[in-house]
Amino acid sequence: MESQNRCSVIIVGAGISGITAAKVLAKNGVEDILILEASDSIGGRLKKHDFGSVSVELGAGWIAGVGGRKSNPVWELAVQTGLRTCFSDYSNARFNIYDRSGEKFPSAVADYTYKKAVASAIQKLGTDQDSLHTAYASDDPRISTKPETPIELAIDFILHDFEMAEVEPIATYVDFGEREFLVADERGYEHLLYKMAEEFLFTSDGKILDNRLKLNTVVRELHHSRDGVTVTTEDGCVYKANYVIVSVSIGVLQSHLISFNPSLPSWKTEAIEKCDVMVYTKIFLKFPYKFWPCGPGKEFFIYAHEKRGYYTFWQHMENAYPGSNILVVTLTNEESKRVESQSDQETMREAMGVLRDMFGTDIPEATDILVPCWYNNRYQRGSYSNYPIYADSQMVENIKAPVGRVFFTGEHTSEKFNGYVHGGYLAGLDTGEALLEEIKAEKERETNNESMLQPLLAITLSKTEAVASLRNYDIHRQLFHSNSKRGLAEVTL
Repeated sequence: MESQNRCSVIIVGAGISGITAAKVLAKNGVEDILILEASDSIGGRLKKHDFGSVSVELGAGWIAGVGGRKSNPVWELAVQTGLRTCFSDYSNARFNIYDRSGEKFPSAVADYTYKKAVASAIQKLGTDQDSLHTAYASDDPRISTKPETPIELAIDFILHDFEMAEVEPIATYVDFGEREFLVADERGYEHLLYKMAEEFLFTSDGKILDNRLKLNTVVRELHHSRDGVTVTTEDGCVYKANYVIVSVSIGVLQSHLISFNPSLPSWKTEAIEKCDVMVYTKIFLKFPYKFWPCGPGKEFFIYAHEKRGYYTFWQHMENAYPGSNILVVTLTNEESKRVESQSDQETMREAMGVLRDMFGTDIPEATDILVPCWYNNRYQRGSYSNYPIYADSQMVENIKAPVGRVFFTGEHTSEKFNGYVHGGYLAGLDTGEALLEEIKAEKERETNNESMLQPLLAITLSKTEAVASLRNYDIHRQLFHSNSKRGLAEVTL
C-alpha cells in the first residue's frame, strides 16, 4: 500500500474542470497538488480516436456558442492553440429528410412540420411548471398533439434530443453567439487540455511526465473531516491532503463509484440524484467511397422512421476531412444504451439497413465501425448533465456547494452552461478560485488564533513562573531553617 506525504489539494479527475482548477491553484502558488485520473489519459469526455486515417471525437465534438457579444473562453483557447475547426451549418438539415423508401420529403412539408414542432415546443416551455407536469402525466389537451408520423418524430428528436438543436433560449447562444464549430484537428479537442497542463505540469515532447499527475488511478473512497481528507484508490494506495476537488461526472457521482465517509448530507445527495444524465453516441462508419450527397447544405441529413430516434441524425465528414469517406450517425439516451448492449456487427447491420433505405441497396458495405460506449464506461456513466425542467437555483447550488473540505466541480455545477465544454471550463475556474479563498481564509483564522494564543501563553507562563518562584522560596526557606538548626546544634554541642 502506497502512502504519500500530505499535500495541499487532491483533484479527482483530469477532465477540463479538474485540469482548469489545478491550473488556477498552481498559478496562485498552490503547487503541491495531486491529480488522480482513473483512465490512461487526461481529457475526460474530450477524447479523440484514430479512425479511418483521421482523428475523430468520441465525446464532445463542437465548440458551441461563437460570434456573439461575449467571447466563448473555449473558442479563445482554440484560437490561441491553433486548433483546426470547421463551421457547422444545421439550417438546411430539415430539408434533407428521407423516408424509408429513399424519397426526400418536399421542402414545404418539411418546413411546415418543423415550424409546427417549434411552436409546440415554445407552447410547452411557456406553460407553468406544475401544469406542465400534470399535462405530461395526463396527456392534457392543452399541450399540442404529440408527434406521431415518421417526419414529426424525426423533427421532434432533432429539436429535443440532438444536443445542438434545442429551441429554448440557451445561455450559451444568448451570451456567446449561435455559430458552432466542429473540431477537426489531428491533435484532438483534448489538445486544449494538454496546452493548459503544460503551464504547470512538467512535459516533454507533448507528454506529461510530472509525478503530480497519476493516471490509471481509480479513487474508491474519500474520508473527510475537519482536519483534512484521505483518498483511497482501487489498488490500495492512500493519499492525504488538506482539501479535495471532486471533478468526476454527475453520472459517476450517481453510480457511487466513490464512497464518502462520512456520507454526504441529504441535501447534497438528493440534488445529485435529481439531475438527469444524457447519453449521446456518435457512431462512425468508414466506406470505400462516398455515395451520399455532398456540397453546400448537404452536410447533415435525417432519416424518418416509425421509431423515434432510430438512426435519425446523420452527418458526413467530407467538410471536416475531405476524402475520408466517413459517415456519423448520432443516437441518444435509450437508443444509445440499447446499442451499447449489442455487438458492433449488429449495430453495423442496423445502420446499413437505414442507409440502404435512404440511398438504395447497391451502396457499398462499411469497411469499419466505431461505437463509443459512454454509458457503460464506469469512469463516465453518460455524456453530459441535463437539469430537469423543475430544477431551480437551489438545486444547482446544492450540487455545486462544498461539503467541508470537499469541493465539487464539473459541467454539471454550471447553472448557465451545464452540458457544454465551456461550462466545464468555467466551473473549473470558479472552483479553483473558491478554494483559493477558503485556503486564504483558513490561514487568516490560524493567524488570528495564534495572535489570540500569545497573550494567553504569556499569562500562563507568568503564573507558572510565579508558582515556581514560590516553590523555590519554600525550598530555600526550609533549607535555611534546617541549616540554622544544624548550626545551633553544633554550637550547643
